[in-house]
Amino acid sequence: MTEPYPGHGQGAAPHTLTHRGFKISTQKLPILKAGPIEEMTEKLGIAPPEMIFGDNHTSIEHVSSGWQIYFNAFDALDRVDKTGKSMLQVAHSGEWKKSREHHHEGIKEIVKPFDWSYSTDYKGTTTDDIKSFSPSSKPIPIELLKLPDPIKFFDEVMLYEDELADNGIAMLSCKIRAMPDRLLLLCRFFMRLDNVVFRVRDTRVFVEFATGEVIREYTAQEEQYAVIKDKLAVAREDIPALMRDANRLSELMPVVEKSLERLELG
Repeated sequence: MTEPYPGHGQGAAPHTLTHRGFKISTQKLPILKAGPIEEMTEKLGIAPPEMIFGDNHTSIEHVSSGWQIYFNAFDALDRVDKTGKSMLQVAHSGEWKKSREHHHEGIKEIVKPFDWSYSTDYKGTTTDDIKSFSPSSKPIPIELLKLPDPIKFFDEVMLYEDELADNGIAMLSCKIRAMPDRLLLLCRFFMRLDNVVFRVRDTRVFVEFATGEVIREYTAQEEQYAVIKDKLAVAREDIPALMRDANRLSELMPVVEKSLERLELG
C-alpha cells in the first residue's frame, strides 16, 4: 500500500467501529492551511483544488490479515492526468488559472498543463502485498443492501472540492454505511462544467462480513451539458436545484466505463 499523505491536522479522533473482524474508520478535519498545501503541491506536481481536506480519510481494515482499503485526497489527486492530454480545452481554463493565482496567493505553485477539472479514476489505496483484487463478473448484491437492517455506522467525508473558477463544481467525497452483516462504501467524483459536460465516477466497495468477500465496482458516466439540460427541461424539473444533485443527474448519463473486482479474506 502506498503510504498515505502525512497528516497535519489536530482535532477530533477518528470515528471508528470494529465489527465482525473489520475495522471501519473515518476522519473529518478542516481544510488544509497554506503550509501543508504547498507541501502537497510540490509532491503532486499540480496546483491543488480550492478546498482540500488532506487530513480526511475513510478506511476499511480486515483486522486479522491487515488488509486495508483507504480513501484520501492525496492519492486521489495523484490519479489526475498531469500530462495535459485530458485537459478540457475551453475558454474557462484561463479563468481557472487566474483564480488559482488569487486563491493561493503566496504559495509557490508548479504551473504546467494538467486536467484542471480534477477528474480522477481513484478506486482507493490498497494493501496489495497482503491480498489483491482480481477481475470478476459478480455484481454487488443490491437486494441485500435494500433490506431494512439497522445502521451500525454511517459517515460522509469530503476529500476535495473546487468551483472551477465559478464555472461549475468538481468534488470528491466518500460515504460509508455498515449494517450487522455487511457494509457499502461509495467514493464519488462529481463534476459539472457549465455549458460543457457532466461527469460522475463512482467506486463502490461491498463487504460481506460472514465470508470476508469484498467486491469493488467502478463506474464512470459522462454526458454533454446541453443534453442533460434538455432532459431536465422535458421533465419540467427545477434545473438550478438539480445542478449539484449527482444522484439525479447520474440517472440521465450513459455509462462510459465499468469494472468489477473481488477478493476473499480468510
